[in-house]
Amino acid sequence: MNLRKATGLVVLKVQNLFTCLHLPAFIRLCCRAWVIFFYLCPMGFRAVLSKPLADYVASRQRQWSQQPQVYQQRIFQELIRQGRHTQFGRDHNFADIATYQDFKARVPIRDYEGLKPYIERIIKGQPDVLWPGRPLYFAKTSGTTSGTKYIPITKASIPNHINSARNALLSYVHETRQSRFLDGKLIFLSGSPELQETGGIKTGRLSGIVNHHVPAYLRTNQMPSYATNCIDDWETKLEKIIDETLGQDMTLISGIPPWVQMYFDRIIERTGKPVGEVFPNFSMFVYGGVNFEPYKKKLFESIGRLVPSIETYPASEGFIAYQDSQEDNGLLVMANSGIFFEFVPAGEFYNDNPPRLALHEVETGVNYVVIINSNAGLWGYNLGDTVKFTSLFPHKVVVTGRIKHFISAFGEHVIAEEVEKALQQTMAAFPETEVVEFTVAPQVTPEEGLPRHEWYVEFRQPPHDLAAFEKQLDLHLQKLNSYYFDLISGHILQTLQIIPLQPQAFVRYMKSIGKLGGQNKVPRLANDRTLADALQKMKL
Repeated sequence: MNLRKATGLVVLKVQNLFTCLHLPAFIRLCCRAWVIFFYLCPMGFRAVLSKPLADYVASRQRQWSQQPQVYQQRIFQELIRQGRHTQFGRDHNFADIATYQDFKARVPIRDYEGLKPYIERIIKGQPDVLWPGRPLYFAKTSGTTSGTKYIPITKASIPNHINSARNALLSYVHETRQSRFLDGKLIFLSGSPELQETGGIKTGRLSGIVNHHVPAYLRTNQMPSYATNCIDDWETKLEKIIDETLGQDMTLISGIPPWVQMYFDRIIERTGKPVGEVFPNFSMFVYGGVNFEPYKKKLFESIGRLVPSIETYPASEGFIAYQDSQEDNGLLVMANSGIFFEFVPAGEFYNDNPPRLALHEVETGVNYVVIINSNAGLWGYNLGDTVKFTSLFPHKVVVTGRIKHFISAFGEHVIAEEVEKALQQTMAAFPETEVVEFTVAPQVTPEEGLPRHEWYVEFRQPPHDLAAFEKQLDLHLQKLNSYYFDLISGHILQTLQIIPLQPQAFVRYMKSIGKLGGQNKVPRLANDRTLADALQKMKL
């Protein structure tokens, strides 16, 4: 391919990238010239030339993060303007909406089941249902009550997914001035990029859809290969990924921690070396989807050294937040990326008329359910996640769990944040202990004694005294949840019981339900015993 043709292809590939940035025309022209040079230059220039773009992105980020109300109001007005031309907008009188109060009066909070009739219209071919026109994609995901869910992704919403992921990396470059990881091989452990069609709309896992929009300047060093990424069976795919990556200069690894740990374990089995020796220039780990703390110790032990990391908070419905500073574990909420956010105090969520707060109305330390309204055509949509704000201006959160993933069989309302923190605190007192995975369920009718919580735990290395570990874990949970404390002290519940599981128990379970690998996660908590009863067959 001659230089003119190659340059033409690069211009075509990056056209959308800088349009999405909403830069002035002159700046876009300069940026396109920069990227052409960036793309065609030898390795090493990516690291150097990423810094000016990182500085620009950081400057814009400071503007909107310090004035979230201004930018959220602009997004709200644009969403309502576009929504007036849709069936949903006509059904909910968008023409009469002037304020957020008007909106709340007309648009109730819904989960996927509530929006499903509109999604079905889109699948049947109807345009202008939730957003003008038709979606570019459906992100296919699994629901506990709705079966398979088809989340629309529109031309307007795709920049939220792509630019937010990119800006997470650029924030790190801006803050640390470290960018050499951009010059090596980058691996994204994700779902298959193969897409089917649903009602004439391309359909696949979010990670697979996003794979088609990886910027041109990163495609040349992206791994694994397209063919390998298309393998459906996770274990077969994992072996092929290792075949392709061993011997490569891997510098960035991204994925959900438990599946990354499986990748690391297989590398160590193959080579007999820690991951950090196999990939000596590995210098960036990007993760999301689960609380990192239960996996952190083992992951870094597998690497053999500490590696800088960035936490992200992506969802099929939208990219919600990312870690913008190595000095702060809070995740910066994307207040200027096509989503108008609402938050409902988790303790009041199931009330008849719970309060709905805009981003500028929240407080720190309160557990909120995340509600989004977006240019993908999601309106009053209950994301199902719960978060707590750690700071305001900029607004940063930590993810605390799922509103449906809790135990309140006895009125205790124990949430994921509490069980994870209790386990973390207990493991600190038993440093020999290593946990692969765990989940918690209520036991309402034990064979003897009072009801209790049962912890199904797969240990890589069990504590030297399981009974003492169990006792400490229960005490930590009592301190973290006053309702649980009252139930224990009032002799309504007996203290928790740990049920150790066989090696690979969770892998076998996830495989049995077709959710091994990719973006799938084990629920930390359940209010029923579906998962617990399945794991009961795999106890030691």
